Amino acid sequence: MTRIGLISDTHNYLDPHVFEHFKNCDEIWHAGDFGNAAVAEELKSYKPLRGVYGNIDGYDIKSAYPEQLVFMCEEVKVMIRHIGGYPPKYNAETKKELLIHKPQLFISGHSHILKIMYDEKLNCLHINPGAAGKHGWHKMRTLIRFTIDDKNIRDCEVIELGPRG
Repeated sequence: MTRIGLISDTHNYLDPHVFEHFKNCDEIWHAGDFGNAAVAEELKSYKPLRGVYGNIDGYDIKSAYPEQLVFMCEEVKVMIRHIGGYPPKYNAETKKELLIHKPQLFISGHSHILKIMYDEKLNCLHINPGAAGKHGWHKMRTLIRFTIDDKNIRDCEVIELGPRG
């Protein structure tokens, strides 16, 4: 059983409450737009971190994190990209990668819109945790916690950090 703390679009701001919300997590996954390496380092010093770079990230993040991750967590194949779209409106590059890798879980960020949707055509759960930072047009800063247990993705919790402003 692996407990995941999922975050995205921090844009240089890491709410201190993140650490309390992720205290029982085994790993933290960041879906891009860290903003700077300090955010990544702070998360990485707290728990094991997997992440991808986003469109606002500079060389400090792009040199440490890839555009896309594909990996196994327990018995679930996971794919993470910052810009991806959502079922069935994926961008062209993401759609191609989803068809190649056939993940059971696809995670993206970028839109600042929290979404959890199942894509029946691809047999894939899509999760976008929304935005945890203060930059952007979202109204509420959000995170997600969930568990992967063998082949099961369960115990999904949406966490509100408070208004963006």
